[in-house]
Amino acid sequence: MSAPGVWILGGYQSDFARNFDREGLDFSGLTAEVVDATLAASRLDAADIGVVHVANAFGELFARQGHLGAMPATVHDGLWDVPATRHEAACASGSVATLAAMADLRSGAYRTALVIGVELEKTVPGDAATSILGTAAWTGHEGADAKYMWPHMFETVAAEYDRRYGLDETHLRAIAARNLANARANPNAQTRTWAVPEPLTDDDVSNPTIEGRLRRFDCSQLTDGGAGLVLVTDDWLRDHPTARPLGRIDGWGHRTVGLGLQQKLDRSAGQPYVLPHVRSAVQDAFDRAQVRLDDIDGFEVHDCFTPSEYLAIDHIGLTPPGESWKAIESGDIDPDGRCPINPSGGLIGGGHPVGASGVRMLLDAARQVSGTAGAYQVDGAQTFGTLNFGGSTATTVTFVVGSHA
Repeated sequence: MSAPGVWILGGYQSDFARNFDREGLDFSGLTAEVVDATLAASRLDAADIGVVHVANAFGELFARQGHLGAMPATVHDGLWDVPATRHEAACASGSVATLAAMADLRSGAYRTALVIGVELEKTVPGDAATSILGTAAWTGHEGADAKYMWPHMFETVAAEYDRRYGLDETHLRAIAARNLANARANPNAQTRTWAVPEPLTDDDVSNPTIEGRLRRFDCSQLTDGGAGLVLVTDDWLRDHPTARPLGRIDGWGHRTVGLGLQQKLDRSAGQPYVLPHVRSAVQDAFDRAQVRLDDIDGFEVHDCFTPSEYLAIDHIGLTPPGESWKAIESGDIDPDGRCPINPSGGLIGGGHPVGASGVRMLLDAARQVSGTAGAYQVDGAQTFGTLNFGGSTATTVTFVVGSHA
């Protein structure tokens, strides 16, 4: 007997432009908002939830708050006694929390699951925040001389592309410009009201150098926010015929490798893909969903920095290895292109509250296939993918969501 399918019943995303610390709110306020709004969007009561999975990467370091699996019950009496677990996998925390919820549902132990991702990053000064985020790298083993760990890491990825295939920095600027432009259509995007130069160039005043070839607008920003989903099984839907889910999770891929970026690059030497485990995760999701790239109507990918989206383009198979620039120049990844990437604005335009990003990506994919993405809707989207990285892709998770309307 095959395992039951898993559907996305509803979901919620907070406004990623907010600063919760300035509002006098902590994790309890953020969690209460996400839990309440996710349940309301799914038309469920807390009593209808069988299990809860919470994604958070840095609660102890940013806000001195751990044990966040218990926070939903802390702020919502209806979740008292409901089993809950917190998950951490750096920027892929939201995706691994979703995978755990899916496993619970597919096992038959539960029929409904609440998944939330929450992160507060504006509780400390910027330099302290970037230092906290750097703990998701292989601390003490690489990046010791970097002022900013993650710009340094993805500058190293860009340098590896340049070494193997050549890299024109104008293509990185084009990725940033498109995601920032896409964000203007998203009412929850962090940068939707920002003044961004057009065209976006190597300008040391408005777009200063951060690390190597990476500049300000090549980088996602420190973000406060949360996102939530309710997942349900086939049999739950059969018992609730009036429910209208957003979409079904048709496929997933999950690969974990070592923490060290140089470890990964050394192991892939001589191979066509810079990070072949990322390619394998995508292929796993396609195989489980029984689709090919041509069946995918768009992707939400992990553009924490422009080189990570450059990496995503060829690793999902939109171009041969090392030729991501072709999809950028051709417009294939534009909102009306062959395979739109990050119509929401992604992480650079939309925002990147680390523990919530994987959940937010999946929610946006579900909104696309249900035709509820609003001003950033991809016309006719029926199947959408996500690609979420943790750290320097040490954890990689990808999902395929179908409409099945």
